[in-house]
Amino acid sequence: MAQSKILLPILIVVGLLMLLGLVIGPVGSALFQGGADKAFLPIPEVHLAPQKIFDIAGFPVTNTLLSAWLTTIVVIAVFVGGTRKMKLIPTRFQNVVEIFIEALYGFMASVVGEKFARSFFPILATIFIFVAFNAWMALLPIYPTVGFMDENNHVTAHLLRSAGTDVNMPLALAIISFVFVEFWGLKVHKAPYLKEFFRFGGIVRGIIKFKPGEIFYGAIDAFVGLLELISHFIRLLSFTFRLFGNMMAGEIVLFMVTFLMIFIAPLAFYFLEILVGGVQALIFTGLTLVFGLMAVAQHEEGHEDSAKAEAH
Repeated sequence: MAQSKILLPILIVVGLLMLLGLVIGPVGSALFQGGADKAFLPIPEVHLAPQKIFDIAGFPVTNTLLSAWLTTIVVIAVFVGGTRKMKLIPTRFQNVVEIFIEALYGFMASVVGEKFARSFFPILATIFIFVAFNAWMALLPIYPTVGFMDENNHVTAHLLRSAGTDVNMPLALAIISFVFVEFWGLKVHKAPYLKEFFRFGGIVRGIIKFKPGEIFYGAIDAFVGLLELISHFIRLLSFTFRLFGNMMAGEIVLFMVTFLMIFIAPLAFYFLEILVGGVQALIFTGLTLVFGLMAVAQHEEGHEDSAKAEAH
């Protein structure tokens, strides 16, 4: 009974706020004030390209770059603060940081094992933390509210904007992911790792032995290697546009929902974006982890079989 007495006023307030948001939004303005352009909030303007805020020695600093710098500072502050004075009996903050790191390391170790988890963890944990924190920080009120306007009250640039909505940041992370996956493969297998992409041994042996059949199968094998090489480079595109598309879509949805229903309704989408930010960070990290595992375990049995065949 006591809970119902508390819950009823809350539901009434929430309902009234939602109704008020609808009335002063574009729908209510179109019905009662003669035009959606008279809504309480201006029509949101979505900019695909980042906006320049200032220059440093001729180098343009955009709002997405500022967001990336701010995220980096916050991440460093959080983890330095959590580990600066480590104790055997951890404080609450140290405990939270340790639980987070242990959970992330445990996830990686469960996929690739302890042997490779220690090698993969530093770069993959950095990617996960940066992507997640950048997405979550973009939900702070300062991001959509602080910016620059022209004389017609049109927003020319926001001071801060999620780096994930700038295609350059997902591309940079995709390049880092690609480089480290190939580095791990070369580190484990050395030069034989390249045989996965450049499979010309069959063609050469067929030419030397004057066997057309062996040349034919060697050409097929070389073509498969070329496809494998192309698939590795295609990862750059898939990584980039998966992260960019989801982050950009989330920003547009929040803009439009806030414009249509100013109060209460956007909160549900904010919670959804918190989930999306974590999921996208996990997907990016998880895929890099799997590709890294594939690189270090790259067809070991196939190479052994090839070596035996050549010996015979």
